[in-house]
Amino acid sequence: MTACLARPGRRRAHRRPCSLGRRGTGPKHRGAASSGSPQLAGRRPPSAGEQRRAQPGPRPGPAPPQPLGRARRKMAGQGGSGAEARSGGGRGVVISDNWPGYSLDLFTYPQHYYGDLEYVLIPHGIIVDRTERLAKDIMQDIGDNDIVVLCVLKGGYKFCADLVEHIKNLSRNSERFISMKVDFVRLKSYHNDQSMQDMQIMGGDDLSKLTGKNVLIVEDIVGTGRTMKVLLNNIEKCKPKMIKVASLLVKRTSRPDGYRPDYYGFEIPDLFVVGYALDYNEHFRDLNHICVINDHGKAKYRV
Repeated sequence: MTACLARPGRRRAHRRPCSLGRRGTGPKHRGAASSGSPQLAGRRPPSAGEQRRAQPGPRPGPAPPQPLGRARRKMAGQGGSGAEARSGGGRGVVISDNWPGYSLDLFTYPQHYYGDLEYVLIPHGIIVDRTERLAKDIMQDIGDNDIVVLCVLKGGYKFCADLVEHIKNLSRNSERFISMKVDFVRLKSYHNDQSMQDMQIMGGDDLSKLTGKNVLIVEDIVGTGRTMKVLLNNIEKCKPKMIKVASLLVKRTSRPDGYRPDYYGFEIPDLFVVGYALDYNEHFRDLNHICVINDHGKAKYRV
């Protein structure tokens, strides 16, 4: 038997057994490393999450946030409901009959109207963006012209002011220029929430001054179209050079006269709406959003 001799005066060094990992040299870890798994000795086994991520195929995304109130219904025309954006030609955003609107809790509005509204149909921010696009369409069609803007009071004043401001900004930053003069006319065709048979035209300068002019009529809402047709007939007698009509809203009614304005922002169901200068017996003009009034509100402000 051959003996292994060490040098005198020196101790023999004890070397650690070689392994692929510094840890896990015990029987437990050696057993895991010697199995059919490609894991290196001493490595911890993968967690369940790591095993799922290592598997091929698409990774599941995060769960979508849950919207609140009525806003959980989408407005983009998905599933046959909501609002469908149509492009070009001044055509508007169509809001379907089953669009439930937005919960009032999602917005701020005057406290004195608490309990008088059903829901928000069109938020103020969407109105502003849509009005800016209408201004662009008008600039493309009748740019490089002097026009007379005929604002229909009282409901159209806010839409008219925003529309004119957008046209001025576009004209200021464009090679095309529109020179505008603004005049006002007032139409009265509603008593409470019912349309009257006889329409009254009040205010405004002598319509004969529109002879040979390019006229842009700005209205808040077109319902049956009867009111606008009466106004157009009166203006056409003065032989203007051109007449265009821009309306913020077009209402789908059971008695349409087949009239459509040249430009409009939104096509809405046959609902009585208030806000953004649209009123119910002179109330709700100070409401920024376009909302649907409820029965309590109608009874409260009925005359």
